[in-house]
Amino acid sequence: MPEPTAPAGRRVVVATHGHCFDGMCSAALFTRLLRHVYPNEAFTFAYHGLGYGPGQNGVDPKLLDGDVNAVLDFRFSTSPKLTWYFDHHVSAFPSPDDKSTYDARAAVVDGERSVFHDGAYGSCTKLITDVGAARFGLDAAPLAELVRWADMIDTASFPSAKMAVERSEPVLQLMTVVENLGDDAFLTRMVPRLLEEPIMDVARGADIAKAFAPLYEGHHAFVELVRAHAVESNNVVLVDLTDIELEVAGKFVTYALYPDSAYSVLVSRGKGKLKISIGFNPWCNQTRTHNIAKICERHGGGGHPVVGAISLPVDKVADAKKLAREIVAELSK
Repeated sequence: MPEPTAPAGRRVVVATHGHCFDGMCSAALFTRLLRHVYPNEAFTFAYHGLGYGPGQNGVDPKLLDGDVNAVLDFRFSTSPKLTWYFDHHVSAFPSPDDKSTYDARAAVVDGERSVFHDGAYGSCTKLITDVGAARFGLDAAPLAELVRWADMIDTASFPSAKMAVERSEPVLQLMTVVENLGDDAFLTRMVPRLLEEPIMDVARGADIAKAFAPLYEGHHAFVELVRAHAVESNNVVLVDLTDIELEVAGKFVTYALYPDSAYSVLVSRGKGKLKISIGFNPWCNQTRTHNIAKICERHGGGGHPVVGAISLPVDKVADAKKLAREIVAELSK
């Protein structure tokens, strides 16, 4: 069983949830944690973004080719090459074997433990921060604002849906850039900056403003697409956007347009997959009656009790539409 050892000069592979603000921030916190645990080591870091989709619902073992390998904010890997693991998704373990392997590794003596999962956490960034402080003495105070924003974004704990949709806050503009452009190269550039500069300074950077400008126009166009295609029925909003190719379907829009509805189901089509995004409206002043993660898991997806997604092959449009309608019917009960 791998131990969290890392001889000097070793290569560290950090595989994290790609195109995701929490995934990016998790990579930054883990990098700080590893440098704290091994202060005399001269690591080199390689950052990779992981995605969910048909045939992509797990970590490719070939990716874990470092001397130290970490998986963050993503499904557990049973690969013997896995060194560190942090995640907060309740759907982190697709099979009993995944869970039993994790349990065996999590049961080791505290000083040797290097895998951590807690589905009660709103963000993986906060999980790494708290575990780092409690078990390894990590001081994450310099990254407190980064942790706060990661937790707010991943839990949708904004004061209002309007704030989330308007995206006038610089950090929400950075979030938009990450969701659209957050590939391996982006993570490789951004993680060191997040460790050296305050999150607000990074978000206000000229490069982020330049990248955000065209995305902002696209975001407004997306809001109008949702407005034109949304159908509200029995406390659920269904949005079918399969006639349009979209690589990123923005969050929170249905909540702002339909503030009294409890759930939203949005079907979108990208170049390589179809995606059914399901969410509970945190601003609806209603009690959530469904575990969205469990619904998604039944169809090969996952997520959290309040938000989740399912991916299907891009040529299965009819199947995606049918499944979306079935989920709407279930949420309406």
